[in-house]
Amino acid sequence: MFLIFVKNNNYKKQMNFLEFRKNMLPFKVFSTKDIAKRFPDFDSRRLFEWQEKGYIQKLINKWYLLTETEKSEYLYFRISNSIVKPSYVSMETALSWYNLIPESVFSIQTITTRKSQHYETVAGNYNCRSVKPSAFFGYTVLRESDLPILLAEKEKAILDYLYLTTGIRSKEDIAALRLNIEETKDIDWQKFDHYAGALNSKSLNRRIEFFKSIIADDVAE
Repeated sequence: MFLIFVKNNNYKKQMNFLEFRKNMLPFKVFSTKDIAKRFPDFDSRRLFEWQEKGYIQKLINKWYLLTETEKSEYLYFRISNSIVKPSYVSMETALSWYNLIPESVFSIQTITTRKSQHYETVAGNYNCRSVKPSAFFGYTVLRESDLPILLAEKEKAILDYLYLTTGIRSKEDIAALRLNIEETKDIDWQKFDHYAGALNSKSLNRRIEFFKSIIADDVAE
């Protein structure tokens, strides 16, 4: 009887994880709150047990993903949106997404109305830059596996970069980005200027002059 009891107990534990996996996998990344909504009687000790077995990975406090989840740009964007709310992907990450700059970005850059934060996780590094609520706009919603991902529009991604990169003091600093000028041709300049006006920053306006000058120089060649 003792051997039968142990066998059944192990089988029950295995089935618990399979049920957990079935519910959590579609979310890509999930929190302890997400777990509690679906499993009100969930024993949090299972999370440590499943980490030890390599079934799940901890991102930051209270946030996890299944180890088997395929790593992709969409996943990293989803993680960034999840661990800091509200937030949207922007700056160098979005510039790379729109092929405006050639380099891959080693940390995901996001904009938030919360305090600036940096996270190093098993699924990438995340740098969250703080802006005032009035500057939190200009993003679109992508969908991957029916999950929303907030990403800056091309115009706002450029402006966020210029707005928050205080080291830009000349055209040469803009040129160092090695902009893909071809990808600037579809910029909605009316929208760009409207967004810039909403940010209402003299230093930003100066950097915008550098940015537009670099594009004008390339077109003139």
